Amino acid sequence: MVAYKFINLYTKNYNVTVRSDLVGKEKLKIGELAEITGITKRTIDYYTNLGLLKAERSTSNYRYYPQEAIVRLQKIEEKKEQGMSLEKIKHELEKENVEEIDIQEIRLHMQYLEKKYLPCLNKLITKRKLPSIL
Repeated sequence: MVAYKFINLYTKNYNVTVRSDLVGKEKLKIGELAEITGITKRTIDYYTNLGLLKAERSTSNYRYYPQEAIVRLQKIEEKKEQGMSLEKIKHELEKENVEEIDIQEIRLHMQYLEKKYLPCLNKLITKRKLPSIL
């Protein structure tokens, strides 16, 4: 057994004991996720059915959760402690995901524009003997 500190990004720290073969795995079975987080399999299953968590099904019908489910479960539990309904929590978590995707898309578009137009801008600067923008 390995001691694994489950660090909360907000207010609490959770200490749980996890088998060393679970730490660092890409995907977790529901029992492994329950063991890491201290949340029951039944609750995790309930959250999955409500759409709060996403799981992939294997050909043998096992549910596999990504590592991010650990932090997501932590956020769900914190928001529940603050008195939020599960429906409101789901809405908040979906909003966070959309904002993250939007920011990534904007960054990629900015990189594309820099690559496309920076050489032209530098040529103009050189031609007109203006201070460089880089």
